[in-house]
Amino acid sequence: MRRLGPDILNDYEGTARRPAYDRRAVAPGIVHLGIGAFHRAHQAAYIDERLGEEPDWAIIGASLRRGDMREALAPQDFLYTLAVRHGAETQARIIGAIVDVLHAPPGNRPVIEAIASPVTRIVTLTVTEKAYCRNPASGDLDFEHPEIKADLGETDGAVSVPGLLAAALAERRRRGLPAITLLSCDNLPDNGATLARVVTQFAQERDPSLARWIADHVAFPSSMVDRIVPATTDADREALAAMTGYHDAWPVVTEPFSQWVVEDSFAAGRPALELAGVIMTGDVAPFEAMKLRLLNASHSALAYLGVEAGYETVAEAVADPVLTAYLEAMMRDEIIPTLSVPHVDLDAYGRALLERFANTALKHRTMQIAMDGSQKIPQRLLGTIRDRIAQRQPCQRLALAVAAWIRHLSGSNGNGDRYEIDDPMARELSGIAGRTLPDVLAFGNAILDLQSVFGDLSGNEDFRDVVLAQLRILFDDGAITAMAATR
Repeated sequence: MRRLGPDILNDYEGTARRPAYDRRAVAPGIVHLGIGAFHRAHQAAYIDERLGEEPDWAIIGASLRRGDMREALAPQDFLYTLAVRHGAETQARIIGAIVDVLHAPPGNRPVIEAIASPVTRIVTLTVTEKAYCRNPASGDLDFEHPEIKADLGETDGAVSVPGLLAAALAERRRRGLPAITLLSCDNLPDNGATLARVVTQFAQERDPSLARWIADHVAFPSSMVDRIVPATTDADREALAAMTGYHDAWPVVTEPFSQWVVEDSFAAGRPALELAGVIMTGDVAPFEAMKLRLLNASHSALAYLGVEAGYETVAEAVADPVLTAYLEAMMRDEIIPTLSVPHVDLDAYGRALLERFANTALKHRTMQIAMDGSQKIPQRLLGTIRDRIAQRQPCQRLALAVAAWIRHLSGSNGNGDRYEIDDPMARELSGIAGRTLPDVLAFGNAILDLQSVFGDLSGNEDFRDVVLAQLRILFDDGAITAMAATR
């Protein structure tokens, strides 16, 4: 069987849709940091739609941690297959928007050079919450983060995302290059301002004149992204090879739904993304809050409670009527009252989320969603809880989701299955579990004392009491009983 590559584009007559443009005519205008499955199923697919009309907006990807993406895609000339699945139906499409993938640790000089190139006008990011190297509670750059400390002492290259971007912007300034846009596509509230904050704080510490230049020459628009993209499996590769008639070393599998909302504030031009279905707006915040508080919060609650109940995938978990009823009630009674999104039926959005979660064609693992909870919980759950407390309204179901995260940190679920904690704070969190368990209240109190996660909520006794009560039920009676008790 042939491997996907440029020759496939020339004479392929199979079921996968080929790019509707001459790929030899495209040129890069975007550098993307964090070239994982989500970017390839989301932003790259939108850009691919525009390359026929705007061929100078192709993407150079950068993998800052691992080299396996470059190793897989380079022999394919960076082509890959996007498989959209719903139930038993699959639609395949070859994406040609990515023209190179860089992987050059420890200093990432080729990535810095790519951003400092005069042809680069936009840098996009899907690097996950932890790569911003910020204190989750305060939002400020964490100057005690080992990568930040290392980069501040480095004169040639960088490891951290804030350090790398500051180094690349310093190089653009030195070369006299024009303005540029840095577009965060990560699940963070006000992600444009968040990115601006950490990059500018790093630059201020390194060189205050660079911070001033950034303020004058760099745009940081916010965005909201939405598409469920599970990790690709060998079974996915085999099924797609049988369907398409060629071998793709790293295809990406996703759902039919896709949404991208972008603040229309660019410093050096942009592709006509609205013609590819992107919502360009002056205010992303309502959409961002909707996505974080409904989809992402429900995903996290489902993941931790699903792991506790022994469910391996999202679809398996939402097939449980108790878990579905819990999610419906949490969205309806505790989350939606805190939101206001123009022209959006939030109840219908919530119902659609449960339908998306139930897509059995997506083997989205609950343990994958459960990663990095110390970074996700503050963004996805705690803001809504603060709003409910300020309104003197109950937040029992949201508190259960927080308790389920704490229960997850014990390293085993209700069935006794053990697992490793995958989190930037894993050593500290696992250390607390080791010191305090089996004393559940001591364990819960020690986690809730972490102001780097909970901020002011650490000192809220009402919040603490309801979380600890839910945690006790989770340990004693399990997830199903705990969810049923919140009705």
